[in-house]
Parts: sequence; structure tokens; C-alpha cells
Amino acid sequence: MKIKPEIAERILKLEEKFRNSGQDMGSYLDGLLYDRYLSYWDYISLDTLLSLQKTHTHFPDEKIFITYHQITELYFKLIIHEQKQIIESSSLSVPFFVEKIKRINRYMNILIDSFNVMIKGMEREQFLKFRMSLLPASGFQSAQFRMIEFYSTPMKFLVGAKYREQFSGEPSLEDLYENIYWKKGGIDLKTGEKTLTLRDFENRYTPRFLRIANEVKENTIYHRYLSLSEDEQNDKNLINALKDFDVNININWLLMHIGAAFRYLNKENKTIKATGGTNWKEFLPPQFQKISFFPNLWTSEELNDWGKQWVNHMYNSENSIKN
Repeated sequence: MKIKPEIAERILKLEEKFRNSGQDMGSYLDGLLYDRYLSYWDYISLDTLLSLQKTHTHFPDEKIFITYHQITELYFKLIIHEQKQIIESSSLSVPFFVEKIKRINRYMNILIDSFNVMIKGMEREQFLKFRMSLLPASGFQSAQFRMIEFYSTPMKFLVGAKYREQFSGEPSLEDLYENIYWKKGGIDLKTGEKTLTLRDFENRYTPRFLRIANEVKENTIYHRYLSLSEDEQNDKNLINALKDFDVNININWLLMHIGAAFRYLNKENKTIKATGGTNWKEFLPPQFQKISFFPNLWTSEELNDWGKQWVNHMYNSENSIKN
């Protein structure tokens, strides 16, 4: 049987490739002969994936709850994947930067737009019952979301607004980490002590968080933006993409959680604590923490009113959200 010229050409290129890497092409060809065809279900490990939704109760809507959270974590993984490409780029260009941030915004928009699955997609009474089997676990413990924050901006911008002025000098990353905004949400309101939710989270991830913070100390998304030339920094597409990213993470995503909390944890003017034991009304509203990844892109007035109009809207719409 005569070998077609285009096949012979490919074989020669393969031979050169394996020779240059010190490998025997014949062994790889044997592998192709013995290997079975790849299927869709094997490629994405479908059976394993569908086996991961292990609920703790018999309530049907718990399946929705765990599945949606797993989907969310997969999108967080994609966001971190894009962030690392920006951070690790040796020749960062504006088009590359814009494309990566737009991808991140696309992932976040999907999550934000789909959050009605959580807000309106479960029966309230089922949720209030099965959530008790999840204690002390909480979405507060999403390590990937915290990593997104660390990769995005300097640690000093992740200190809550009330405490930020205390760190105007050159504090250590350890001091900043101890005062990071989300830790305030893990304090028991009655005792003032750290909740079990926060203690477990810190014990599991603090070394990893501090390692990441040190690795990107001068190389976050914020720093990579500042490393560009003045003309590049003024690129409108890049500025708009970064501002959209800031709003998506630090305002819109939080507001979706406020909507869910109002529906499930607020009834007859009585607030039910989140599974982590925190008061979500004091922790979630972006106006209270005023976290912005890129404060240099906003005016003082915009930062002062950070998320304010939307938070007021959410509070005023409490009854409609619950319905």
C-alpha cells in the first residue's frame, strides 16, 4: 500500500520531533495502535463529575444547592486561570490584557445572571431545614474566591474601609491579612470571638493564602496595569474592562448574595444567621466594606458611594425579593 505524500510528510515531521526530544517514535506509534478511541464521557470524566453531588439530607432542593456551588467553583477556576496568564505574561500587551479581563467578565456575568437559580430556584422551607445539616460550612469559605482577590489587587486594598487608614505606611502582609475585610464577617456578634467557620478556614488555607500574597506582592492585576505605559493605561477598552471586573466582583456578585439572603434568611423583620454564624446584613453590602481592586480608576465620589444606590435598592425591595 502506497503512503500518501501528505501522510509521509507528517511522519517525517513526527520522526524529527521525537528524535529532537530523544524519544523513539516507534514506541509512540505502538501506543497509537493499542490505544482505544477517546469518548466524550471519558474526556470530561463524566461519571466522576456526576458522582460528586453528594447531599446530606433527603430534601430534593439540596441537590440544586450543591450543584450550583460546584458550578460556581469551576467558573472561579477559569477566572484564576485567566488571571495567572496576565500575571505571568513576560510581554504584556493591551489587547492580550483586555481579552483576558473580558473573559473573566464573561464568566462572572454568567454567574451573576444565573444566580436566580439560588434566589428563586429552591423552596424556602426546604432550604431552612437542609442548611442545618451543613453547619458550620459556609460559602464564606470559598478559597478560590479569596484567591481571585489576592491575584487582583494589593492586600492593603482588601482591608475594610473602617480600618484602612491604620495601614497607611508599609505594614507587613501578615498584619494586612489579619485585618482583611472578610475576617470581620467571621466574628461571632455576641462573643466577639472567631467563629468555627473562620477558624477552620484559616487553619486550612492561611499558609497558602500568604504564599500567594507574597508571590504576587508587586505583581497583581493592579500592578500589571500600572506597569503599562501611560498611553496604554489610558486605553478605554482596558479601563472599561477593569472597571467592569471591579463592579462584577465587588458589587454585583455581593448583591446577588444579598438577594438570596433576603429571600431565605429574612422573615418578619427577623434576621436568621448564615450557616457561618455571621450577620450577613453587616458583612455582604459592598457599601460597608468598600472594596475596590482598582481604586485609581474611580473618582473619590464614586468610591465614597461604592455600591450605595444598589444596596439601598436591595433593602427597599426586600419584600419583592422574598416573593
